[in-house]
Amino acid sequence: MRTFEKTHPWLTFSANLAEASPRLWIMLGECQSKCEHVAKAPLRPATARELYKVYLAKGARATTAIEGNTLSEEEVREHLDGALELPPSRKYLEQEVANVIAACNALWEAMAQGEPAPISLDGIRALNRTVLAGLELDEDVVPGELRSHSVVVGRYRGAPAEDCEFLLGKLADWLNGEQFEPVEGLDIAYAIIKAVLAHLYLAWIHPFGDGNGRTARLLEFQILLAAGVPTASAHLLSNHYNLTKTEYYRQLDTASTSGGDVLPFVSYAVRGLLDGLAQQLDAIWQQQWDVTWRNYVHEFFRDKTSASQVRRRRLVLDLSRRAETVPAEDIPDISTRLARAYTARTEKTLARDLNALVEAGLLERAGKGYRARKELILAFLPKRAHAGRAEE
Repeated sequence: MRTFEKTHPWLTFSANLAEASPRLWIMLGECQSKCEHVAKAPLRPATARELYKVYLAKGARATTAIEGNTLSEEEVREHLDGALELPPSRKYLEQEVANVIAACNALWEAMAQGEPAPISLDGIRALNRTVLAGLELDEDVVPGELRSHSVVVGRYRGAPAEDCEFLLGKLADWLNGEQFEPVEGLDIAYAIIKAVLAHLYLAWIHPFGDGNGRTARLLEFQILLAAGVPTASAHLLSNHYNLTKTEYYRQLDTASTSGGDVLPFVSYAVRGLLDGLAQQLDAIWQQQWDVTWRNYVHEFFRDKTSASQVRRRRLVLDLSRRAETVPAEDIPDISTRLARAYTARTEKTLARDLNALVEAGLLERAGKGYRARKELILAFLPKRAHAGRAEE
């Protein structure tokens, strides 16, 4: 009998998915559907690059912030752009973030070049080496090496050091085994369960002297990528844990003290992932809506090439960038080209242009101001008057 069986009886390497609630399976199905929609969404290259940076910054910042890193999301973005300048006393914070970003990029590049390798003890150790690279560590902590001493995190004591190698091997076998073979068509749903449980078990085992939480969340990220979850979406779980840090630690603690019932932790994680995916899809939808609206406006003015029609087209397009209603007298100030277009003209010219665009249905007069009627192209959504968008 191994020591962990006495001290950590909840490390059973099992999950009775038959007991999962219908609500959990519905949420998992929604997550899979939303991941597929994100993956297939056509985006401008610049927008796709920006979304990648936004969520990489969120994920890297989140997974380090949980462990106490105090860099802001804005500072992480500056690091990604090569513009972050920190005093020497805070440089280690940047190194922690840089390590996580390097691990995420390496995992993405590995996935892009071929079939993902099975989860292994060596692979988990490699993640920990990357997480701890270049950091000042306690004398008994070696990056990528399993600890030889006992550790306590808060009220939780990690698994016995003498069992860590055995437990990691057992974890890898379990995750690569048949329990996580997906039902046809539910590859991502099963991968989400697998990723969350990999994270949970690695946190429970706590096999390294430092960096266990970051390693666990990177393993989670790796499993999601391998299943086809879009890169930007694979960062959402780390962001959820950071946004709900107190609940995150409570769920980790409850899962062990409840005898190893993992389903509440899975439900907590999936709920957060679903919320994050909904927000991500909304950002993508907003961009697609904008592109389609601009194409519609250009099509409307396709054969209208006079100076006044070009001016009106630009007025619609520039006003479309504003979510709020803009007073008529302020419209020439919303862009440089509108300022040039109306500076040498009378107020009557602007009034004629606005009236013509209202009559054409492209603008709407609202009180003393005007807004673009972008909801015109939302063919299947109920339309309600709203400044800048239509709502269900």
